[in-house]
Amino acid sequence: MSVRQRKGTDKWCHDYFDGDGKRHQMLYRTKREAKEAEAKIGVELKGNIHVADPSSITVREAGVSWLKACDKLERSTRDQYKGHLENHIYPNIGKTKLSKIGVPFVYEFLDKLREQGLSEPMVRAVRVSLGALLSNAQKHRNVVFNAVKEMGRDSKPKDGRHKKRLKVGVDIPTTAEVRLIIAAAKEGRARVFLRVAAMTGMRASELRGLTWDAIDLAKGTVDVSQRADAYGKLGSPKSASGIRTLPLTPNLIAELREWKLACTSRVFVFPSITGKKTGGIMNHSNIIKDWLHPAQISAGVTVSTGELDGDGNPIVAPKYTGLHALRHYYASHCINSKDDGGLGLDQKVVQERLGHSSIVMTMDVYGHLFPKGNAAAELAAMDAALY
Repeated sequence: MSVRQRKGTDKWCHDYFDGDGKRHQMLYRTKREAKEAEAKIGVELKGNIHVADPSSITVREAGVSWLKACDKLERSTRDQYKGHLENHIYPNIGKTKLSKIGVPFVYEFLDKLREQGLSEPMVRAVRVSLGALLSNAQKHRNVVFNAVKEMGRDSKPKDGRHKKRLKVGVDIPTTAEVRLIIAAAKEGRARVFLRVAAMTGMRASELRGLTWDAIDLAKGTVDVSQRADAYGKLGSPKSASGIRTLPLTPNLIAELREWKLACTSRVFVFPSITGKKTGGIMNHSNIIKDWLHPAQISAGVTVSTGELDGDGNPIVAPKYTGLHALRHYYASHCINSKDDGGLGLDQKVVQERLGHSSIVMTMDVYGHLFPKGNAAAELAAMDAALY
């Protein structure tokens, strides 16, 4: 390898041979840039990980390879990744070579997505997809390092604020709100569904795939062993921890007994009763649109949109947009002390009830809700020990 000034120009040239014996000549604006590149490439060549710029593939080419590697994933997951690629990654950086993607480049790309109006959760989702794309490219020796991974897992906004904690009454419904929502729901499937969701913490996909043979009304338990994806296809939970057995309360058992007599399906607990899927799996969006949102509007569990209707009356919207709010409620009920009307379960039991793959996930989401102990008594003990 050598660094020299190119004759007749103010550019600096770096010549080297790659691991295959192919010669490359790279131009730089300054001698310092050329020397830095020489040092970097020298280390990469020694580690047998160097990818020359001319040999580097584009983000679009890497995206095609990554999607092929995702063939065994669920259809809904693949479609989500494909959407990230086609709607956000390809239009913005699809022609960029992987060798040009460093940490500053990724930060600029994410800022550009925000300028285009993407929500922060969507920006994070696209970032995860880009990181997975680069990891796949690393396996095929198409890129030296994963810039997204180098950024770390820091998800704090640029203004320095910490990740928002879930708040009761904002993200987590209160017990009073859940009572109102269930009471205002349509009788039958809708009411039983919302009650089971709130009293078991099952995910929407698990509730949609719930079958009668998974419920033991005599023992008062429900076995969670399958889920329905966005396309109505049944499969196992996303992780082994998702397979679990949950207890049912006496009142809920009695309500399920009544519902089983009225239910039109001997297979699914909450079957679809309209269209071609009659007796099959409920559509997730229909549950939100027909059950959860109307129940909240009827119960007055709403927030103002800031707009007025034709008669000058305020327009309201459901306070909780998704079914995950009822899962949050169940988690908080498990965590709350018995003095506060909860179950007072420890961290490991809460993890198992929710079907989280690790205790870290449980504590990341709900750790701030666990009791912190009697600080006054603990400080008094310390005071007595040291004085």
